[in-house]
Amino acid sequence: MKPDSGTLIINIMSEGKAEMYEGVYQCTARNERGAAISNNIVIRPSRSPLWTKEKLEPIILQNGQPLVLPCRPPVGLPPPIIFWMDNSFQRLPQSERVSQGLNGDLYFSNVLPEDTREDYICYARFNHTQTIQQKQPISVKVISVDELNDTIAANLSDTEFYGAKSNRERPPTFLTPEGNTSNKEELRGNILSLECIAEGLPTPVIYWIKEDGTLPSNRTFYRNFQKTLQITQVSEADSGNYQCIAKNALGAIHHTISVTVKAAPYWIMAPQNLVLSPGEDGALICRANGNPKPRISWLSNGVPIEIAPDDPSRKIDGDTIIFSNVQERSSAVYQCNASNEYGYLLANAFVNVLAEPPRILTSASTLYQVIADRPALLDCVFFGSPLPTVEWFKGAEGGALHEDIYVLHENGTLGIPVAQKESSGTYTCVARNKLGMAKNEVNLEIKDPTRIIKQPEYAVVQRGSTVSFECKVKHDHTLLATVTWLKDNRELPSDGRFTVDKDHLVVADVGDNDGGTYTCVANTTLDTVSASAVLGVVDVPSPPFDLELTDQLDKSVQLSWTPGDDNNRPITKFIIEYEDAMHEAGLWHHQTEVPGTQTTAQLKLSPYVNYCFRVRAENRVGKSLPSQPSEQYLTKAAEPDKNPTTVEGLGSEPDNLVITWKPLNGFESNGPGLQYKVSWRQKDGDDEWTSVVVANVSKYIVSGTPTFVPYLIKVQALNDVGFAPEPAAVMGHSGEDLPMVAPGNVRVNVLNSTLAEVHWDPVPLKSIRGHLQGYRIYYWKAQTSSKRNRRHIEKKILTFQGSKTHGMLPGLEPFSHYMVNVRVVNGKGEGPASPDRDFHTPEGVPSAPSALKIVNPTLDSLTLEWDPPRHPNGILTEYTLKYQPINSTHELGPLIDLKIPANKTRWTLKNLNFSTRYKFYFYAQTSAGSGSQITEEAVTTVDEAMASRQVDIATQGWFIGLMCAVALLILILLIVCFIRRNKGGKYPVKEKEDAHADPEIQPMKEDDGTFGEYSDAEDHKPLKKGSRTPSDRTVKKEDSDDSLVDYGEGVNGQFNEDGSFIGQYSGKKEKEPAEGNESSEAPSPVNAMNSFV
Repeated sequence: MKPDSGTLIINIMSEGKAEMYEGVYQCTARNERGAAISNNIVIRPSRSPLWTKEKLEPIILQNGQPLVLPCRPPVGLPPPIIFWMDNSFQRLPQSERVSQGLNGDLYFSNVLPEDTREDYICYARFNHTQTIQQKQPISVKVISVDELNDTIAANLSDTEFYGAKSNRERPPTFLTPEGNTSNKEELRGNILSLECIAEGLPTPVIYWIKEDGTLPSNRTFYRNFQKTLQITQVSEADSGNYQCIAKNALGAIHHTISVTVKAAPYWIMAPQNLVLSPGEDGALICRANGNPKPRISWLSNGVPIEIAPDDPSRKIDGDTIIFSNVQERSSAVYQCNASNEYGYLLANAFVNVLAEPPRILTSASTLYQVIADRPALLDCVFFGSPLPTVEWFKGAEGGALHEDIYVLHENGTLGIPVAQKESSGTYTCVARNKLGMAKNEVNLEIKDPTRIIKQPEYAVVQRGSTVSFECKVKHDHTLLATVTWLKDNRELPSDGRFTVDKDHLVVADVGDNDGGTYTCVANTTLDTVSASAVLGVVDVPSPPFDLELTDQLDKSVQLSWTPGDDNNRPITKFIIEYEDAMHEAGLWHHQTEVPGTQTTAQLKLSPYVNYCFRVRAENRVGKSLPSQPSEQYLTKAAEPDKNPTTVEGLGSEPDNLVITWKPLNGFESNGPGLQYKVSWRQKDGDDEWTSVVVANVSKYIVSGTPTFVPYLIKVQALNDVGFAPEPAAVMGHSGEDLPMVAPGNVRVNVLNSTLAEVHWDPVPLKSIRGHLQGYRIYYWKAQTSSKRNRRHIEKKILTFQGSKTHGMLPGLEPFSHYMVNVRVVNGKGEGPASPDRDFHTPEGVPSAPSALKIVNPTLDSLTLEWDPPRHPNGILTEYTLKYQPINSTHELGPLIDLKIPANKTRWTLKNLNFSTRYKFYFYAQTSAGSGSQITEEAVTTVDEAMASRQVDIATQGWFIGLMCAVALLILILLIVCFIRRNKGGKYPVKEKEDAHADPEIQPMKEDDGTFGEYSDAEDHKPLKKGSRTPSDRTVKKEDSDDSLVDYGEGVNGQFNEDGSFIGQYSGKKEKEPAEGNESSEAPSPVNAMNSFV
């Protein structure tokens, strides 16, 4: 049992087998007032038994005979789902001729040779156990009458020859159910399934009717190709005789099924809880119905009332318990059981005997809002025992409301049949019984009704046009109104063609499905109004019908038809289409068109075509669906009247010619035995035509041809009747081979350091040996022998289409040695390469030096170290170094320019200011110009002697004692000054303080001991004098192309204990976040000393 609940948990996985818990369970809830019981709960374990072993003999039968393959699955719990499949687990196809019955058997109305197979397998799927059981495969062989007669003749005497034609047509007979009548019982509320399966040849069609009645349209469904009739939610009214009719061309047969609908018990009036006060009377009523009529029995606290403790206030009268002069001991839970052979109902009802003064459960000051001229209901939900009486009052004064104007409901609700504006106000509900009184006030407001003052209007539009419906709404100004549009009482389609604004619905590009009733629905929280309009959409015509062929000749026939409905637009023409059932079954072609006033047409026909015709009608809106096809008409054969098209000759190898063409379709063949006569000869020779006749194919290969020689080609159609007209010759070429000659006189014109132009002479056409596709340039950087051994040479390729004799080589590297060659390309591939030509690109500007760092800072010098540019793009001529100081206010000083030899990678700057920040700009140069620059910042060290002296003074004992003496002296002077002031005298305290000032303890100027940051908008220009950084001493990122922020270059500067600066150039774009509100300036011992003083 689950704690703190009435739930019983059975863990089958750990507490034994499921069979141990099979049975009927019932829950009882009990307290001192009584006991309630639940319905019976039946637990049964699911079962999926195996199929009984059986030996199935092969079934041999004649073509056209009926057949039933039994399934007979094992009985499981719940019953299995049956389906038929083959050995490949593919479901067997079903149709009107072959279908599965409700019992799982497979029924054949008549068998065909294609039904022959050895793997008819019935499967049973047990969903609860998730298992599938398989029956032994059934073998079926369908043989023709001639095969059967040959078999019999080989085994019987001449007098026993089998002469009956079992595949002759026959009227229907039923395979199931048997006989002319049968009975069926079904329970109320279930699905009624009726089945009729018939055999016959041709295959019968099943129809259903109900005798003396009609089938319920909204609950009737046809399954299994009309062989199964299903009616959902059946009731007693569905009882009666149902007739299934099987019909084919030779006759009809019917079967009557008598349906009786039984019913498990269902409630008419279930017993309700009863609250009584001592001495009152009451009754419990339990009424149920069913077929057969259920039996009513009573229980008290779960015990049959016949053996329950006696209660003198209780009297049983069939389906009613009558209580008289009840006492508190009469409280109990009563159960009513209504049962018949199909089930039972169980309901608990609590009889509670108690004495309670009135209580009103409706919330105080509840506000009710009602539309004028509508009913109003004011709730007064109350409780009390004995049952209180309820009265209503309006306003602070006045008597009780009476039923001449109002409706007083038993549950305490006050009804106002027609609420008017004057009905607004405060209403008071008073509930009384002999134990006390309770009252509650509610408020009523009357609102103006919502009205549609402009309704949508009926419209008829053509498909593809736009229509608009208008709907203007007026409503009470204190309520919020929403307008919703519906189509045929459903939401508008989720389509962008439907647009709704404040007062209009617009439907764009109206289609056939847009026709219908459009409703404007205006809603407030209190009322709803609507108005509708119908949209009519003119449509394409209905299909013609009753097609008939007359005057059937070899090359013509007359077709007639009856027009369908024009759907509000006159028919302008009829379109006639045909199908060639012999060659292209299912594919329809345009035949001809006739005016809309004409219902016959004389049609020209082609030879050897099995024609079938259909007709479409067309009006201004569009074309109709096609009519039903006409009967078939086969014309006589004739010689072809056209030859294949798209004849081409192309070689796939250097020594062959592949001749291809688009074959004639079956319709164009004009007769059986379609073939092709293929002829060819060299265009420029005197050879005779060579011909060969091939089957109905689309290609022929001529071998042993010279390479890339023009040929004349013809392809002529023929059939068993004769040849088509002589075809025209077309030109083709035998196969291509690789070009033999390389382009000559390759020249290179270098345009700049990254672009060159290549020229070459074209190769002779005969040496191309194919169709010229273009020229292909290979170029690559020349490598030294050592580099060539280390890595593979990367060649770049550019292809130039057609007969061009020059091309551009973009993206070259400056100051590089390149090799280039050219090859001609045809349809087969590339020819030999031209001799390699080399060329050099001129110098370009270098890239930035790949690293810059400042080392060994001193009082007046900084040492710079760098790495050369990664891409010098030429011979470096020199380096340029520019630098300028930055003061404590972040202003830049004068820019100093310095040239450094190209062979240097280290340089020391001397005579610098101590404790000063400098910014450096550094770049390399070639003869082509200056390259990109790299920037860095560094700081010279402070005067160590000064810093050391100040630090030493601050840490000496005598200095600390001196400071204490000065402080004591100042304190004494302040006391003396205070005393003299009280006496009216004055004392020059300021002079005394000045006299005792220590000259050694004067703060240094801020400019001498601080390091600032700077902001630079353009690194090549110093800041103007007087420029300042923001007051918070942060440096804003400007738009400098060379700023450290943009390039990710910076100095993470700090001091060692000896005051030396540590700096390292970094190419990574990183920023160190500031911690707290600390200054970004480098720390200075002098500043530290000043701060202390």
